[in-house]
Amino acid sequence: MSTQGQPRLYQNHHFDSTRWRWFESRADDIVIATSYKAGTTWTQAIVANLLFPDGGFPDDVGKLSPWLDLRTVPLEAVLGNLEGQTHRRFVKTHLPFDCLPYEERLKYVYVSRDARDVFMSMWNHYSGHNQRHYDIMNNVLERVGDEFPRPPEDVHAYWQGWITRGWFDDETDGWPHWSHFTNVQSWWNERHRENILFAHFGDMLRDTEAEVRRIAEFLEIDVPEAAWPGIVKRVSFTEMKKDAARYAPLGGDVWKGGADTFIHKGTDGRWRDVLSHDELALYDEACERTLTNDCREWLENGGHP
Repeated sequence: MSTQGQPRLYQNHHFDSTRWRWFESRADDIVIATSYKAGTTWTQAIVANLLFPDGGFPDDVGKLSPWLDLRTVPLEAVLGNLEGQTHRRFVKTHLPFDCLPYEERLKYVYVSRDARDVFMSMWNHYSGHNQRHYDIMNNVLERVGDEFPRPPEDVHAYWQGWITRGWFDDETDGWPHWSHFTNVQSWWNERHRENILFAHFGDMLRDTEAEVRRIAEFLEIDVPEAAWPGIVKRVSFTEMKKDAARYAPLGGDVWKGGADTFIHKGTDGRWRDVLSHDELALYDEACERTLTNDCREWLENGGHP
């Protein structure tokens, strides 16, 4: 039921955008979209707690809300799991807007964050992978393109590649994953659509309850007032960290240190003590290459577009 043209093909060591062709949507489905490391799991936890306001999820959030375009999990298993869900469903994607079969009847929550904060979170994420992760990414059949490489030893070497080099030919940042900038801009261009809500990580940090209530209103989820204190507490970083295996993909099994490594700091601004003046000049150049001024302003400062 896509209401846009044929989605653009997006495939690499992580992705296979064609998997969405077999997804049979329901009218009340929710799609949570981000580039990466911008509040994806947090938003999944928020939606889970809104749908199950007593905290009694029927499964771990990673299974309740699968990353459909991740090619390493058998598609039949993912679709079978979703088909068997009788509650309102919420699916995760890291695809750019034009790679997704958009539907007007669905609700989309797009979450993002300052690219420098995304980078710092991704450094922890990427440098924390264990051997199992590389076995899964590189040995599962039907990978498109080169193997997923191991990270450099130094955060500055990683920044140099991440901010100046793209994995895909038409992207100029994000290596060896995919472009944060291209992803955000692709969704930002669609912000006029009434069924897409933009949420910013910084706003969620500053006033969690207000942003969770805003998401609930957009999704038309009627939450009993008495349930709000419990919901807000459970989606705090402190509480999610305590229950990390419930929220982390694969229960955290693909990171050294497990789920505790995946749910790391939950803060912004750490880049200020890491990136040099010259390195930040590369950030400015990346923004100028890919982002419109209003999109950059939103990423850096938040707000409700």
